[in-house]
Amino acid sequence: MKSVAGRINGSAWLGAIVSIAVAAVIALTAVESANAQGRKSIRWATSSVDSYGYKVAAAMVKVLEDALGGEYTVTVNPYPSTTGAMKAAMDGTGEIGYTADVGMTQLYAGEGGFKDYTAAKGKLVHAWYAYPMESFMATSAKDAGKYKCWGDFSGKPVFYTTAGFMNWLNFQRIYKTLGYQFKHVQIDPKSQSDALQAGTISGSVAYTTAGRSLAPYWKETEVRMDVKVINPCPDEVTKLRAAGLAVVDVDPKAAFTKDVGVQQIQSVPILFAYNVRADMPEDVVYKMLNAFYKNKDQLAQADPGFTPMAKDFVGMQVQGISANPDIPVHPGLVKFLKEHKAWNDKWKISK
Repeated sequence: MKSVAGRINGSAWLGAIVSIAVAAVIALTAVESANAQGRKSIRWATSSVDSYGYKVAAAMVKVLEDALGGEYTVTVNPYPSTTGAMKAAMDGTGEIGYTADVGMTQLYAGEGGFKDYTAAKGKLVHAWYAYPMESFMATSAKDAGKYKCWGDFSGKPVFYTTAGFMNWLNFQRIYKTLGYQFKHVQIDPKSQSDALQAGTISGSVAYTTAGRSLAPYWKETEVRMDVKVINPCPDEVTKLRAAGLAVVDVDPKAAFTKDVGVQQIQSVPILFAYNVRADMPEDVVYKMLNAFYKNKDQLAQADPGFTPMAKDFVGMQVQGISANPDIPVHPGLVKFLKEHKAWNDKWKISK
C-alpha cells in the first residue's frame, strides 16, 4: 500500500512540477507576445527567395533591429520581382523597398512597370545604396558558337532574369541603346539549366554582385551544366559608353567555378538600394545607415557582395544619388552625409 501511495504522491509531485513549468512557459510567451505587440513593424520588401536581394536582406535584419534598440520588429517579405517589392513599399504593404538606380529612374519617369502607376502612400526616395551588380549575357556551352556579340541575341528568346528584376530593366536599357529587339521568355529561375539545354531559350542574363557573388539560381545552373559567357562586341561597347552607360570587367574566376570561355566578362553595372518612402522617421533611417556603416566590414566578411560598400560606404551613397540627382533624398541620409561632409547642396531633401 505504501508503494502505491508513494507512486501516487510521486505522480502528483511530478504533475505539479509540469504544471508549474507549463505555466511559466505560458507566462513567458505572454510577456514576449506583449513585447512584440508593443514593438513597431518594419516590413522589408525584397525580390524572390531565389534572388541575392532576399538573401542579404535576411542577413541584415538583426543588425537593423539591434540598431533600433528593440523598438521595431523587422521582417523580410519576398515579392516575385524587384518592381513588385518597390510597389509594396510605396503602396503601404512594406516600409523598405528593394530597388536599383535604373528602377528609380523608371519610377520617376513613369516608364516600364511604372507607366500609369500612382503610389498609394508615396514614392521611394534615396535612403541606402548597398552594392553594385553587373549584368551580362550567357548561353549553353553547346550553343556558344552561334553567338559572337550581344546583337546575335536580338529578337531571340532570352531569359533576361525574372520580369521586373532590375537586371531585366538594365538589359531593356541596354537593348534600347543598341537598337535591338528585346524578346523576353519568362521561366522559373530554377528551370534555367533545363531551358538552356533544351533550347527553349537561346541565352540567359547572368549577374554578379560586386563582381563576385552569383545569384543562387545561377550557382545551381553552373553545377548542372556548362555555360559560356558572350561579351559585347567592340562597336557595342562604344555605343553603350557613348550613351553614358559603364562597361566594366568582371573576373570570371571570381564568379564561376568553371571555365566560361572568356578572359574577362564585360558587363553593364547597376547600383542596388534599399530605399524608403519620405514618411519613414528620420531617426530610423539615420540609425539604419550608422548601423550598417559601423558593421560594414563584418557584412563584407559575411558576403563578398558588400566589399565595395565596405571600402567606400559614403562614396556609394553619393554615387547612388548622383545616378538620379533630381530624386529627393531622405532626411536621415542627408544627416548622415552632412556628418561625413559628403552632402551636395544641389540635391533635394524629401518632405
